[in-house]
Amino acid sequence: MTDDHALYAVTPLDGRYAGRTAPLAEYASEAALMRARVRVEVEYLLALADLDPVSLDLADDERADLRAAYEEFDSADARVVKQIETEGALGYDATNHDVKAVEYFVRESAPERAHSWIHFALTSEDVNNLAHRLLARPAVEDVLVPELREVRDALVEFAYDYADLPMLARTHGQPATPTTFGKEMAVYAARLGRAIGRVEAASDDLAGKLAGASGTWAAHHAAFPDVDWRAFSREFVEGLDLDYVEPTTQVNPCDDLAALFDALRGANNALLDLSRDVWLYVSQRYLGQEAAKSETGSSTMPHKVNPIDFENAEGNLSKANADLTFLADYLTTSRLQRDLSDSTVKRNIGGAFAYCLLAYGKLGDGLAKVAPNEAVMREDLRANPEVIGEAVQTILRREGHGDAYERVKDLTRGERVELEDFHDLFATLDVDEDVREELLALTPESYTGVGADVARDA
Repeated sequence: MTDDHALYAVTPLDGRYAGRTAPLAEYASEAALMRARVRVEVEYLLALADLDPVSLDLADDERADLRAAYEEFDSADARVVKQIETEGALGYDATNHDVKAVEYFVRESAPERAHSWIHFALTSEDVNNLAHRLLARPAVEDVLVPELREVRDALVEFAYDYADLPMLARTHGQPATPTTFGKEMAVYAARLGRAIGRVEAASDDLAGKLAGASGTWAAHHAAFPDVDWRAFSREFVEGLDLDYVEPTTQVNPCDDLAALFDALRGANNALLDLSRDVWLYVSQRYLGQEAAKSETGSSTMPHKVNPIDFENAEGNLSKANADLTFLADYLTTSRLQRDLSDSTVKRNIGGAFAYCLLAYGKLGDGLAKVAPNEAVMREDLRANPEVIGEAVQTILRREGHGDAYERVKDLTRGERVELEDFHDLFATLDVDEDVREELLALTPESYTGVGADVARDA
């Protein structure tokens, strides 16, 4: 991609962020879709060739030539397919049909006696639904999931390294029972780990159809009524390492893709939550950011080090989720047995994946630049001693004080208190001396429960 191309690209995915989204080109580009279609057409032809009524005797070298059509498919081949579609090439008139162009392209690698069997009895959707899934799975498993795992690994490292670092928690935005920074990162590591499992499961469950123009194998059956086309189709689809879906109309109902998109949205929602929380930790100075000399934080305020990676991640996660929601809702509907609106919509799957990829990378960049500010965290804990009130009233309840909650509430609710105010309260309590000592030992910094253990189990 030239600099000028990037500057004039219509979307930031192909312009400003082209370098970051490039790993998806192999699975989300027009050329990638062409290559996947060629693969489906070739493998279908080879499967037909082995069918008894067809008995198309293809030599090993002929089979190798056919498979090379997709195994060695390159940019020159993609240009040829596009030329066949739009203006005509290789002796073919323009098709104005992308799948028909692929059919003609495959003929160039096949002996003439096999030409009539290419795309035999198929509808374009038989090819397209399989091709899209052959691209979606590696896009997710080879590109997106590794990026998600890198983010999870960074969170696990934070959880281990800062398992014991006490931090003031905030519920409803107000000071609350302390936690540890490591435990909070462990929460996100666990959420993301579970989400990755759901994404991988949904990817494994992608399912294809091959049933003709209305889902009845009508043309197949008309040509060879004695063939068990349902069994043939199942074997063919599963041979592509996809699950098999039946019955269908002309279109695959896409419930499998919707499940994949929903699983990605689940991962993205966890990361959205993380991005916003980390942004808040930065604003509270709980997290410090590495100041890169090559960056400008503000065009007017030279001192600023902005949490731009987390803001970028938040924006792109939100955009990805909007697209994934749209795709999941749209692709699972079709008028009667077929309408073509889903065809153009499916071309946006790569865009949704690209916004995911961009966000995951930015989030990883941001996490690599931050570190906890222990002094600020401890200072904030000491400034909010009222948070031990929960522990005080709970210990007193254990000792049979029915008014424990009320006494602590009277002391602390809506009030700024010091640790000495608690000590004054403890001095008036009718409790055993060992209990009084237990209460006096309470501090916000030590009141973190088993948070450290939770963090280390991330």
